[in-house]
Amino acid sequence: MIRFVFAAIFALVCGSAVADTVQKVAPQNPAQVRLSFAPVVKKVAPAVVNVYASRVETMPRNPLFDDPIFQRFFGGGGGEGQRVQKALGSGVVVDPSGLVVTNYHVVENMTDVRIALADKREFDAEIELRDPRTDLAVLRIKGGENFPTLELGDSDALEVGDFVIAIGDPFGVGQTVTQGIVSALARTQIGASDYGFFIQTDAAINPGNSGGALVDLDGRLVGINSMIYSRSGGSMGLGFAIPVNMVKSVIAAARHGGTTVKRPWLGATLQNVSKDIADNLGLERPIGALVVDVVDIGPAAEAGLKRGDVISAIDSQSVDDAESVGFRLGVKPLGGEAKVTVLRNGRTLDLPLKLASAPEVPPRDALTIHAPSPFDGAQVMNLSPAVMEELSLEGAREGVVVAAVGDASTAAQVGVQKGDIVVAVNGQKIATTRDLEKACSERSRWWDLTIRRGGETIRTRLGG
Repeated sequence: MIRFVFAAIFALVCGSAVADTVQKVAPQNPAQVRLSFAPVVKKVAPAVVNVYASRVETMPRNPLFDDPIFQRFFGGGGGEGQRVQKALGSGVVVDPSGLVVTNYHVVENMTDVRIALADKREFDAEIELRDPRTDLAVLRIKGGENFPTLELGDSDALEVGDFVIAIGDPFGVGQTVTQGIVSALARTQIGASDYGFFIQTDAAINPGNSGGALVDLDGRLVGINSMIYSRSGGSMGLGFAIPVNMVKSVIAAARHGGTTVKRPWLGATLQNVSKDIADNLGLERPIGALVVDVVDIGPAAEAGLKRGDVISAIDSQSVDDAESVGFRLGVKPLGGEAKVTVLRNGRTLDLPLKLASAPEVPPRDALTIHAPSPFDGAQVMNLSPAVMEELSLEGAREGVVVAAVGDASTAAQVGVQKGDIVVAVNGQKIATTRDLEKACSERSRWWDLTIRRGGETIRTRLGG
């Protein structure tokens, strides 16, 4: 009798604990294993589309066409040739009016976009917003209305081991569904975007899946499939998706007519906490983001952030590294404040950080150099916090930045790269884009250049 009482009490206690804490369980019997994902797929598949992007490139005229012998045997004409560059990906309809989210790399440099729905209807689309920093873009379908959409979920609610479903158009074979689990969360150091904070899944993702949907078992969008790690070009069970909480800020910007996304600016340079740094600072674990530098005038300085501080949390959400800080701030709307938790001299402090965008001071004054010089064909901008954020630059204090380099331009041929910071030309200090334009207009036999690239200063001399 006593044994029965103890057993009953144990069952009641354990049953209560299980009921209170366990909500997600593995299959318990063969009947549960035979359960199907078909209802979820039927719910979400109509909102996942194929994205066909292209652009026409004009190829330089081949001098061979002007040769009389060539014209005699092969005919005249032969003007400038054209080549069509194409890209194939997937997308997700997120608004009944026809807003579609896809990856930036699917439509990068493309001019013509066409959308194919799951019901075989096709529409032209225009690119409304490009956000290379997150590898996201927003398209708008031309014509039609009341398109099927996906409900947006909460990527912060995901847990490792949760079931997820990936839907897209791998290899252009048509809409395909794969299933797996969340293998890991908050994957950083991937290098695919400035806000690397990826959901990792073993659901098969292949070329063409880019921009497609990663959904939970309630049919809610939790991520945009973005990239894979592969040695063969196909799925190896290492797929990465952009969390939907980051996608939400891009959608919001597009709905308000924006062509770019403005996000909160920290105004400080961070680096990951290594084991050596953790030992020197007396930290138990190498976790968090070390403040390396603070801009004199900016949110970090105003909040009281100092060099040597270690950021451990944003609004009570822990951060493991510098990229995690960028993500946690990047998903927040402008305005208001965020609570930044830092470790300083063995103490924990909560600092109020204003959520403000980076200022564009001085104005970027973008211009393209058109003068016989090493920078002919390069677009340059004045340095400002906004431009530095946009181009992912750190630590620049002077000079002008190369924002783009024209194909087959002189600048491209001599090795000028996007992100280069021009500090001096022929001994002249370059402080503004007009300084560089003036320096390039002065003909010279030699060009002495001082450029900063990736934190290093490069000095070179080129013939005029």
